[in-house]
Amino acid sequence: MDFSEIFRFVAALAFIIGLIGLCAVLAKRFGLVPGGVTAPGSQRRLGIVEVKQIDPKHRLVLIRRDGKEHLLLTGGDHPLLVETGIEAPVPAEVAPAEAAPVLPFERPAAQFQRIVDFIRERRA
Repeated sequence: MDFSEIFRFVAALAFIIGLIGLCAVLAKRFGLVPGGVTAPGSQRRLGIVEVKQIDPKHRLVLIRRDGKEHLLLTGGDHPLLVETGIEAPVPAEVAPAEAAPVLPFERPAAQFQRIVDFIRERRA
């Protein structure tokens, strides 16, 4: 094998890998890949909350859609909707702003001085 044959082989390999990558990008862009496509800036409406394996063939899947949760049993001949319309719990980080007041930013030295002044006042 001379250098030109090796170069042709490497160039053909790079071309094929590039075509595979291009097909993957296009498939993801046009929604042909499982997992779906969401528009940039839009809020995700559908998600898997939890999956529990029951046996090697069956599993329970809890999905959330628009603030409601649905329990599915999958793995048999037909998926089965076990329960629907379950109210989704409110996550702790979405709690109202009154629960945790936002303190203004202070430099560490100013915070330390404030603590020292507070201790001095308590001793007096």
